[in-house]
Amino acid sequence: MKSIYKISLVALAVIGLSACNQEQKTADIAANVELKTEAQKEAYSVGASIGKYMSGHIKEQEELGLPVDRSLIITGFTNGLNDELKLNEEEMQTVLQGLDEKLNEKRQTQATALAEKALSESKAFLDTNKVTEGVVTTESGLQYQVMTPGTGDKPSAEDTVEVHYVGTLTDGTEFDSSVARGQPAKFPLNRVIPGWTEGVQLMPVGAKYKFVIPAELAYGDRDTGSIPANSTLVFEVELLSIEKAGAPTAEAVTDGHAH
Repeated sequence: MKSIYKISLVALAVIGLSACNQEQKTADIAANVELKTEAQKEAYSVGASIGKYMSGHIKEQEELGLPVDRSLIITGFTNGLNDELKLNEEEMQTVLQGLDEKLNEKRQTQATALAEKALSESKAFLDTNKVTEGVVTTESGLQYQVMTPGTGDKPSAEDTVEVHYVGTLTDGTEFDSSVARGQPAKFPLNRVIPGWTEGVQLMPVGAKYKFVIPAELAYGDRDTGSIPANSTLVFEVELLSIEKAGAPTAEAVTDGHAH
């Protein structure tokens, strides 16, 4: 494969975006495509998978405020297939490298703005929430509220817990949920964010708590994509069961041996 196709995700994006931006004539042809033979399906799958995967990069470029001439993308794609390039490979590499730099600058500017916004909103949310009836604030700054009391044992940091949870940002945006997946999560309590490690140790089995976790007890100034830097996180957690550290597993008990 020539170097032009190795240069960056942007280079691949030039290949990728086509189907939803075709002129009416092309759309009419696409509507009548037949996928009967294996070869037809293979050819279609190559184009469709590239288009589906890479169109997101074009969308991101537009959202970052860098305009995209979609008709020229289609022209460039066609020229590339027919080896009728209007720019040589060195010229295209230079252009694409420049585009990558502009995109990275835009991403950094956007990330900084989101982090500053999250920091301000998080402080305001924590200040308001701490005076809510029933909310307890620990020495670390973790805030929690008992939604449903439990009567079982409480875990230690070394134990493995099974929980159902819903995680949201302070504006209510849901970023993770075992409830939505329909499958409880199970993990060692000392291998998650500090707010979880501290908070779940306060819970007896059967309890459901609401935690408001400051950024310093969550992901700090890291941007995880779905969670902007400096974000305070809100979790509703139900503790289903505890597997004590060092306890024999169910398989071991069945076998009559401690592995």
